[in-house]
Amino acid sequence: MTKQKNYKKTLKACYLGFVTQAITANFAPLLFLTFRNSYGISLKQIAMIPLVFYFTQLTVDIAATKFADKIGYRICVTASQVVSALGLVLMAFLPQMMANHFAGIIISVVFYSVGSGLIEVLISPIVEACPFENKEGMMSLLHSFYCWGAAAVILGSTVFFAIFGTENWKILAVIWALVPLINTFNFISCPIERLVDDGQGMKPIQLLKLPLFWLMIILMVCSGASEIAMAQWASAFTEAAIGVSKTVGDLAGPCLFAVLMGISRVLYSRFSKKLKLAKVMLICGVMCAGCYLMAALAESAVLGLAGCAVCGFSVGIMWPGSISISSQKCQKGGTAMFAFLALAGDLGGMISPAVVGSISEAAGGNLKAGLLAAAVFPVVLVADLIVVSRIKSKDTV
Repeated sequence: MTKQKNYKKTLKACYLGFVTQAITANFAPLLFLTFRNSYGISLKQIAMIPLVFYFTQLTVDIAATKFADKIGYRICVTASQVVSALGLVLMAFLPQMMANHFAGIIISVVFYSVGSGLIEVLISPIVEACPFENKEGMMSLLHSFYCWGAAAVILGSTVFFAIFGTENWKILAVIWALVPLINTFNFISCPIERLVDDGQGMKPIQLLKLPLFWLMIILMVCSGASEIAMAQWASAFTEAAIGVSKTVGDLAGPCLFAVLMGISRVLYSRFSKKLKLAKVMLICGVMCAGCYLMAALAESAVLGLAGCAVCGFSVGIMWPGSISISSQKCQKGGTAMFAFLALAGDLGGMISPAVVGSISEAAGGNLKAGLLAAAVFPVVLVADLIVVSRIKSKDTV
């Protein structure tokens, strides 16, 4: 008798995989102003931290189109947890050990962003390959764990800083490193299936020749940019631009942003069978643009915070929704497609925080000016969705 595979264990590992990614993406931004005050780092240098993070992920995404299938999902996804843990530990010690503190931060970021990039490329196809029904809803629920991880990082870090002080952030970095370290053992033993049979998936060159695929790429770029621009700068924005304390800023800004993003994804996973994904994403794109305008232009601190937080709800469905639409339109895309989609999302995540930081610096440190410029990303997303929604099913591959 063949033993039935425990795909719930695979889901658990993938859920914690996205929690790991949330830790690597959201812990350092909570310390942006701490880095500036402790190490004398400028806003322009701080803007380089998310830039390096997403550029490294982008590099991993490109490389994954070549090696992921050859090496195998299990080895790659297990390695993602190991290097994520290592990067977080290095963050605690390396900057202080180096004469150039900023270089120490960047080296640590490179390590854990390699892990984050592997997570991003592999987790979605691993779940897509599992024999579950309602893949759209399952994908949205899966990605909600990034949000819950982000909320846990922000809330847990805020409580830690309130009790032990921000100066003890290095201890917390080591504590957060335990999550990927423990999850390493889940990926070693859980069942993992291939997304498509050997030789059946489309090759990168085949994908790049499809006009439809480039529309998917634009969709992912704008999804990543719309989400990450606000997520990366929410803490500094609420603290500096609106003038609240760090504790209030972290809870009312990035934490509430993450919670509402998670709620959005869970709600869609619950009602996905009754909703049309493209229409939901269009509504969310318009809402997202409005949130950026509210955060940037509102004179009231309450409205500014509301724009920042509600933006999380509006971007919630964008990333998993773009993946689901791409899976429907290009069913033979295979690992290469998921890698390119992750690359595109990372490209958006790399560009948008740098745009916000650079424009804010040029405006004399005014973060509102940077966020106003970032409103262009959800606007382009809406335009792209309108084009994609007009493509007939017979034009899909």
